[in-house]
Amino acid sequence: MLHGLRNGSHRRRRGAMMRSVGTLTRADLAETINRKLGFSRAESLDLVESILDKMSDALASGENVKISGFGSFVLRDKNERIGRNPKTGIEVPITPRRVMTFRASQLLKERIAKGD
Repeated sequence: MLHGLRNGSHRRRRGAMMRSVGTLTRADLAETINRKLGFSRAESLDLVESILDKMSDALASGENVKISGFGSFVLRDKNERIGRNPKTGIEVPITPRRVMTFRASQLLKERIAKGD
């Protein structure tokens, strides 16, 4: 929940101080593949795109995506419910929908807590 924070800026959210030092991009992932595995820049970017496409396709078709040691992208169907317009107080139906959440693995949670 870093909400666009970049370059060491700070913002209070839910009572806790949150901080981010930047954003990891597709290009950054491709650069790491290029450096560590020796693929060309184009091949590295194609590999990143292929992985993201596979993940997107699985989620779009209703499958959850689990990456061991990292976390799971989990789909959840929400039923229709009644909400309330906070300005007017008028009740409004909220349509059923599918949402995606991310659940970090225990390993990732521990690594984040340590600051590795």
